[in-house]
Amino acid sequence: MSTESKTAGSPMDVVKWLLAVAFLAAAVVGNYVYADAPFLYRILAVVALMLLGAGIALTTFQGRAFMQLLKEANVERRKVVWPTRQETTQMTLMVVVVVVIMALVLWGLDSLLGWAISALIG
Repeated sequence: MSTESKTAGSPMDVVKWLLAVAFLAAAVVGNYVYADAPFLYRILAVVALMLLGAGIALTTFQGRAFMQLLKEANVERRKVVWPTRQETTQMTLMVVVVVVIMALVLWGLDSLLGWAISALIG
C-alpha cells in the first residue's frame, strides 16, 4: 500500500470533513435563526464560518490535492496564448455572418416546406 492511500482514508480526515460540514451547516442555520440580527453581523458571521470550514477542509488529503490541482491549472493557464483584439473581432464577425446566413437558409427552407405542405393539404 502506498502512503497516499493510507492518508486518503485516515480517520482524522473524516473528522475534519465532518467539522467542515458542521461549520457550513452552522453558517446556514445561524443565518436563518438570527434573521432579525443586523445584516452586517450576519454576513460577517456567515463568511467567517465558511472560511473556517473551508480552511479545515483544505487540511485534508482531498483538500491538499485540490489545492495542488488549482496550482497546476494556474501554471497551464499562463501557457495559453490569448488572441489579440483584432483576432477576436474578426472571429466574432465571422460567427455573426455565419449565424445570419444559417438563419436565412433555415427561414427559406421553412418557407419552402410550409408552402409545399399547404399546397398538398389544399
